[in-house]
Amino acid sequence: MNFQLTEEQRILQESARRLAEDKFAPKAFTWEEKDEYPWENAKVLAENGFTGITIAEEDGGQGGTLFDAVLVLEQISQVCPHTGDVVQATNFGAIRELSLHGSKELKSRFLPPLLRGEGIITVGMSEPNAGSAATDLRTRARLEGDEVVVNGSKIFNSNASHAICYVVWVRFGEDVGSSGAVLVERNAPGFSLGKVERHMSGEPHCMLYFDDCRVPKGNILVAEDGFRKLMPVFNVERTGNATRSLALGQAAFDRAVKHAQERIQFDRPLCEFQGIQWKFADMKIKLDAARLLLYRAVVNAVDGKPSALEISVAKAFCNQAGFDVANEAMQILGGYGYSREFPIEYLVRRTRGWMIAGGTLEMMKNRIAEGIFKRRFSQRPPRPKK
Repeated sequence: MNFQLTEEQRILQESARRLAEDKFAPKAFTWEEKDEYPWENAKVLAENGFTGITIAEEDGGQGGTLFDAVLVLEQISQVCPHTGDVVQATNFGAIRELSLHGSKELKSRFLPPLLRGEGIITVGMSEPNAGSAATDLRTRARLEGDEVVVNGSKIFNSNASHAICYVVWVRFGEDVGSSGAVLVERNAPGFSLGKVERHMSGEPHCMLYFDDCRVPKGNILVAEDGFRKLMPVFNVERTGNATRSLALGQAAFDRAVKHAQERIQFDRPLCEFQGIQWKFADMKIKLDAARLLLYRAVVNAVDGKPSALEISVAKAFCNQAGFDVANEAMQILGGYGYSREFPIEYLVRRTRGWMIAGGTLEMMKNRIAEGIFKRRFSQRPPRPKK
């Protein structure tokens, strides 16, 4: 068992870090205040081969591994979290659903602008009455000739206002086995966006509305048994989520280390106080353990798809560790950590969101229990016996 990166992986990691520090650091932590999406950085990422890392070469991607994408996402997110949004959108999640399940025609239309950094694709999954209980989806799709007609709504769609298309999870019938996914374009008739609002993290999100929304039949990505076919790809999305938590926790840690060396109180640096040293020791333990769990899940992934058990363990631990470390860093920096003039408070807000997005900590623990006992546990109350 080798815990060292290969020469190629180390070069990739260093290249991503160098690009981030040279090109993205000057405007890092300014995008929220400007209320802008970092499109200029998206173009730079594309020019340097950091979009579509895991997308097949025949589809215009880099043909790399999931581990390659994780290494890049981790480094860029540490320097500029908003540019990390672009890396995640162009390597994990919805773009993978399109690349794995889309027809050749769909991929030829939508992948090129996505991989050039000219647009993003998001997933419409959560609904007002279907969050963790994803099998309660009410958005319906029916076939009418050569078209698919979609009705329903989706909620908490981060950065949807910037997207050019959406992977929408639907039901083609009443039973769970009829679940599937359809690609909906931004200008599709019957589709509209709700009011753009803000998460605690500052990310824009909005509702997606489908009122007899019509798309070509060829836009169907998965026609049936969607949860079984789509959840392995959603585990890739969770990989990106876990990586972001780890990266932001590391960014907060690094800033706290610098502060503890430079901040003088009672005539000596903070780092000379044993109580502060113990805080840093605990933070380091959490970050190292999180990274090992994440890397294990990614290295063991089959065909680029981590196992549900290992990525659930990694996501749960990375989410908690990232937030704990960022929160402790805020405490160490005191008023400077709490001030909006410095990045730490943003890192705390952002890491808190990853504990909910992509599957809550509680749902991850449910998945872990299922892996332990090798059986599914329904969270619904038992039906009364007849």
